[in-house]
Amino acid sequence: MKKLIAILFILFGAMNMGLSQDFVYKPINPAFGGDTFNYQWLLSSASEQNDFKEESDIPSFQQDPLSDFENSINRQILSQLSRELVSNLFGEEGIQDGTFEIGSFQIEILSSIEGINITIFDTTDGAETQIIVPYY
Repeated sequence: MKKLIAILFILFGAMNMGLSQDFVYKPINPAFGGDTFNYQWLLSSASEQNDFKEESDIPSFQQDPLSDFENSINRQILSQLSRELVSNLFGEEGIQDGTFEIGSFQIEILSSIEGINITIFDTTDGAETQIIVPYY
């Protein structure tokens, strides 16, 4: 009887050992240690699930280099003109407190504790914009 009980314990112990296994976590994403061959599959899967499409009138391969060059020249010329205008209007000292009129705009500049307050008033339609540039 004792031998039968011992044999049953051995059999049950062997069955429990045979049913158990080690749990090993293996990441899929190569950024987190997964196999590098999974990269292309993950990228194509993510691209297929992406619902957002770029809304561009002109595809990037059809952009005109001459048009880009023209836009760049225009931006540089306007930037240079605005620098000259500010330099001529405000002088070497920079922007001073006061009220200035440029075309249909009335610009009021005041220094305060918060920083420089710039109020731009459009005399044609009455629109007003206030900008506060804080001191650092």
